[in-house]
Amino acid sequence: MVSGLPCIGPHRLAGRVILAPMAGITDRPFRQLCRTLGAGLVVSEMVTADKRLWHTPKSRLRLDHTGEPGPRSVQIAGGDAAMLADAARINADNGAEIIDINMGCPAKKVCNKAAGSALMRDEALVADILERVVSAVDIPVTLKIRTGWCDKTRNALNIARMAESAGIAALSVHGRTREQRYQGYAEYDTIALIKSRLSIPVFANGDIDGPEKARQVLAYTGADAVMVGRAAQGNPWIFREIEHYLENGSLLAAPTALERAEVMTRHLEALYALYGEHMGVRIARKHIGWYLAGAEHGEHWRREFNTLEGCDEQQRYLKALFAENSPFAPIDGTRAA
Repeated sequence: MVSGLPCIGPHRLAGRVILAPMAGITDRPFRQLCRTLGAGLVVSEMVTADKRLWHTPKSRLRLDHTGEPGPRSVQIAGGDAAMLADAARINADNGAEIIDINMGCPAKKVCNKAAGSALMRDEALVADILERVVSAVDIPVTLKIRTGWCDKTRNALNIARMAESAGIAALSVHGRTREQRYQGYAEYDTIALIKSRLSIPVFANGDIDGPEKARQVLAYTGADAVMVGRAAQGNPWIFREIEHYLENGSLLAAPTALERAEVMTRHLEALYALYGEHMGVRIARKHIGWYLAGAEHGEHWRREFNTLEGCDEQQRYLKALFAENSPFAPIDGTRAA
């Protein structure tokens, strides 16, 4: 299968499972963790195209890709074509090897600024953005979209054709409209249609929550890869599990309690190193909550963990938790993607 792996410009992906960009989640520690556990490509949290906001601590950290292996994919978001082109140039100069344009985010605060999936309502603006960003950089540019703004305006195929004509190197499609946000179920007919009409790589996104579903979606849509988002929260092992299933047709055993402890500990250490103790401890809480979700006593453990105020306290708690609960209570890996 390796010879058939998709390429984004000169970059051949390491596998067929991609980590979707998620604000507040796919920071450098989580990206690096998912990469080590089998993600074929990882995409950064979205960075605003408005340089006036880059001075904030949050933006500075999102713009820092120190020590990350390639290819480094950086997602930019905004509604002004000139700003997006400028942001693409600066990120390329700072080490980005792929620029991803966000036209898929359904968040109200993003759409209210005529960015994210709101852009799909203005095809003329979409065309301008695509042309300017692709022309601004010498590295591949990718695009992430939804099937449309609402059920009555499913224009993803139109935008996909525009993207290919503008020189977009690969396209990710989430199988919901913006109006759906994350409700209901993703549909894959639109993704299959787009794939049948385009020659560039197409990545299927939405409700990819395990190996069997990934293979089913790839077979149905003909997509070149799947993109996993929410299903990776607390379950970074999903990447290697899907890859193994696609390669061998068999399911991997769940990670052992020892491996869970090692991965969670390593994740916490990376968060502390990047954010410092004050912020690292607080960001760690949501990640540990996701790791524990579905465990028999997971909610109780999450509440206890959330009361801890220091790095050492959090690490000692995890160590004690696994010492007292071995093997770790089974975790239900069925999550939305």
